[in-house]
Amino acid sequence: MSERHAGAPGQVKEVTSLANPLIKDIKALALKKFRDQQNAFMAEGLKLVIDALDLGWSIRTLVFAKAGRGNAAVEKVAARTVAAGGTVLEVSEKVLVAITRRDNPQMVVGVFSQKFLPLKNIRVRDGDVWVALDRVRDPGNLGTVIRTVDAVGAKGVILVGETTDPFSVETVRATMGSIFAVPVAKATPDAFLAWRKSFPGLVAGTHLKGAVDYRSVDFSKGPVLLMMGNEQQGLPDSLAESCDRLLRIPQAGRADSLNLAVATGIMLFEIRRGALRFAPEDARP
Repeated sequence: MSERHAGAPGQVKEVTSLANPLIKDIKALALKKFRDQQNAFMAEGLKLVIDALDLGWSIRTLVFAKAGRGNAAVEKVAARTVAAGGTVLEVSEKVLVAITRRDNPQMVVGVFSQKFLPLKNIRVRDGDVWVALDRVRDPGNLGTVIRTVDAVGAKGVILVGETTDPFSVETVRATMGSIFAVPVAKATPDAFLAWRKSFPGLVAGTHLKGAVDYRSVDFSKGPVLLMMGNEQQGLPDSLAESCDRLLRIPQAGRADSLNLAVATGIMLFEIRRGALRFAPEDARP
C-alpha cells in the first residue's frame, strides 16, 4: 500500500490495498449492524455527494478513483471534505469495486453520518403531506417512495415498526439522491399512534376494504397524512382504524394488488394534484 499521510481528520491518503483498515470499515457499511455501530452510510456518485454537502449533511470520508485526479469537480468536493474535517481517499479501481460491490462503480463515494428526524420535532403546516409506511420490507420500494415524496414536494416519510433500513446501499441507490432532501422519521406503532392523535389534518390510508375511490376525495383542505401498509399484509387493523378515510385504487385487470411504491406514487400525485403545475418549458421533445 502506498499512502500520503496528513495524520488527522482532514487528511488525504492514497490507498491501493483492500487490507487498509479505513477500507475495511467502509466495506463493512454494506451490513446494517456496522452502519448502526458507526452511525454512517455510503452514497455513490459525484452529484449525490455534492447534493448532500449542499444540503448540510456531514461527510466523514470521500473516496474517489485515481481517474478523478485532475477533475475540477472532484477536487472541489475533496477540498470541501477536508474543510469539513473529513478524510479523502484516492483509491485504485480494485478498491472502488470492492467498496461498491459493482463491476462499473461510480468514480466517487461518500460516507456520511446518518440523520433521522425525531417524531416529536415534526411541525405540520397547512398543505403539508407526510407519508407513513408500515413495516416496509423492500429497499427498492422504500427508496422509490422517498424519491417520489421528493418529486411531488411532500414533506417527509415516517417509518412505522420494523422496516428496511433507509440507509442501506440498495435504498440509497433507489432514492437517486432524494435521501438527502427528504426527512425520515421512525417510530414504534404505539409511538406513531400517539403522535397521530395530534395530527391536524386528514389521515387517509389505502386498504383493500376501502369503500372510497381515492379520486373522489378532496385533499386540498389542510395537511394530509397518507398511511401505506406492508407489501404482503397491508395496513394492520390498529393503523387502519386510526385513519379518517380508507381509500381504494380501482383496478380493471386480474392483478389483485399494486406494488407498494407504485400505489404510493399514485396516491401522492393525486393528493398533490393542485400543487403541481406543468410549465411548457418543462416539456421534453
